[in-house]
Amino acid sequence: MNVLSFVRTDFSSPVFAAWREAAGDDWTAYIDHEFVRRLGDGSLPRASFIHYLIQDYVFLRHFARAWALAVVKANSREEMRIAALTVDALVNHELPLHVGICAEEGITEDALFAAEEAPENLAYTRFVLDAGHSGDFLDLMAVLAPCVMGYGEIGTRLAASAAADTPYRQWIDTYGGPDYQEVCHRVGRLIEQAAQDRLGAIPQKNQRWRHLSQQFRTATKLEAAFWQMGLRGHA
Repeated sequence: MNVLSFVRTDFSSPVFAAWREAAGDDWTAYIDHEFVRRLGDGSLPRASFIHYLIQDYVFLRHFARAWALAVVKANSREEMRIAALTVDALVNHELPLHVGICAEEGITEDALFAAEEAPENLAYTRFVLDAGHSGDFLDLMAVLAPCVMGYGEIGTRLAASAAADTPYRQWIDTYGGPDYQEVCHRVGRLIEQAAQDRLGAIPQKNQRWRHLSQQFRTATKLEAAFWQMGLRGHA
């Protein structure tokens, strides 16, 4: 299935869809990266996948901290609730996927926790955390959204198009499955309401819109760089 023919969803958020549109080719470079395509057809080297999983385990720990920061930055109990649920999904559902697959390769969780961060990982996680500490709740949403929604879009596409014998079916089924898709819609509704509350009825007319769109695009570029890091494996 060609990525350009894939029917996209806005995950219950026209604001997210507008940010995605503004990201242009950078979004396509992210969701249709060679790493993603090779996950689908099964040709991705196992060493590259494991290297990616180890780094993604490190990334998700920081990502969970960023969502915990969203609880602090929230302006309502509902924002706090959704942010807290997302922390739970990361810590109790996504991270165990990484732990389980790596355990099959003889890599313990202690080894995962002690793994050295790749430069691409450092650049991405620190960008997200800096945006959260220096900005408000919506600034955080703009830099968190590419990961959450991008994986949802990738998961849906690969679930429908991946080779039947790909060894990465467990990963694909996790992000293409109903539980993760609901996380995406939940976060989409959160973004939509947060934008309405802070930017007004027509968010695109607010003076903050351009900056938020650029932050979203930068995070998207960092996602593509993360895939490239994974593709290199241990090289």
